[in-house]
Amino acid sequence: MARPAGRLLGLCAALGVSLTLAQAADPPAMHGGHAHHGHQGHQGQMHQPVADARQPVKFPAPMREHTLASMRDHLAALTQIQQELAAGRFDEAAETAERRLGMSALPVHGAHQSAPFMPAGMRAAGSAMHAAASRFAVVARDASVTGRLDKAVGALAEISAACVACHAGYRFE
Repeated sequence: MARPAGRLLGLCAALGVSLTLAQAADPPAMHGGHAHHGHQGHQGQMHQPVADARQPVKFPAPMREHTLASMRDHLAALTQIQQELAAGRFDEAAETAERRLGMSALPVHGAHQSAPFMPAGMRAAGSAMHAAASRFAVVARDASVTGRLDKAVGALAEISAACVACHAGYRFE
């Protein structure tokens, strides 16, 4: 199936939205939670140290490791979804989203076990991400019929935005 240039441009736009959202987040959140001290800016000026203002969250060690592994799988799933969209495989992108990120994935990730340790805002961000993934799955399936990549890309950006919001607000201790 030949991909029109518009589809490729739409995918590039989605990646740009994700990068824009990431840049808008708290800078330490985007650098592994570490503030960079003495970093030179574009004009050679020294930036002041930035404190990590994210709320610390403490999980029991095994649950912390399981949750971090789940988050890494979420990133891998987002990559796979982007590759499937780029190849015009909308139904596969929908399946990946629902199975690995959507509301159907909650039992696999042990959400019911970790939720009691999460602050309310962190639970809300996680729920928003899973719900956005399920909405994306519907939009991606529609795109397999309509060929409209723009709506699928927009729905994909909502998943990333939920991830960015959580990582900008919370960090594991």
